[in-house]
Amino acid sequence: MPPSAPASSAADQLPARAAAVWAALDPLVAAGRPLRVLDVGGGSGNSAVRLAQMGHDVTVVDPSADALATLNRRAETAGVGARVHGVQGDGDQLHQVVPAGDDGYDLALCHSVLEVVDDPVTTLRELARALRPGGTASVASANRAGAVLARAIAGHPVEALALLEDRDPAPRRARRPARRRFTPEDLLALVEAAGLQPGSWRGVSVVADLLDVASGADPEAVRRLELALAGSSPYRDVAAGLHLLATRP
Repeated sequence: MPPSAPASSAADQLPARAAAVWAALDPLVAAGRPLRVLDVGGGSGNSAVRLAQMGHDVTVVDPSADALATLNRRAETAGVGARVHGVQGDGDQLHQVVPAGDDGYDLALCHSVLEVVDDPVTTLRELARALRPGGTASVASANRAGAVLARAIAGHPVEALALLEDRDPAPRRARRPARRRFTPEDLLALVEAAGLQPGSWRGVSVVADLLDVASGADPEAVRRLELALAGSSPYRDVAAGLHLLATRP
């Protein structure tokens, strides 16, 4: 049985479903050295404001002007407006709005973005280009197996089967494209195709999304369980999401 992972300085203040991602990032973001961070598709700043509060300089690139306006308000309210910079742009066109090379970013986040962009490979290649040599990419995406399990438990077996077969579970939706779901192998292949060296992958929200809020489960106990399960199969295989860190050579 794998040992329980300790709660980290960032993970222990967040909802259980996000604990595994921040536990993985903690050795970088809580080390006391200010980083240049790029948050691709960071929207209204859920990650950016927290990172700025930890002393990092964060650039958020997002196509939504409304989301960037919210980002600016949140950063100012949190007292970190000078460390958060919103730039309107698309993930697959990062070269138009952010620098590259030796003066690139120390850390780049790509969380819940690959599901909706036009071309995941191009987006990751652009992100890799924006990193300095030796910089780290944090990539998180929806997990196909977790989506299948969630739909089945919710009483939607037809949709669950469609997701299992990598089909759109709701093909008649109006003007809204289907979100991609990835297997661990899919995600690792995408990261490698972008020229990044991936580390081991972990599950995000192995059980947190399955627990009813009214169940009365102690949030701290759920968080500890999430951290313990995140890196271990078969538990991580059915998590709601996938996460890995990768390095630019």
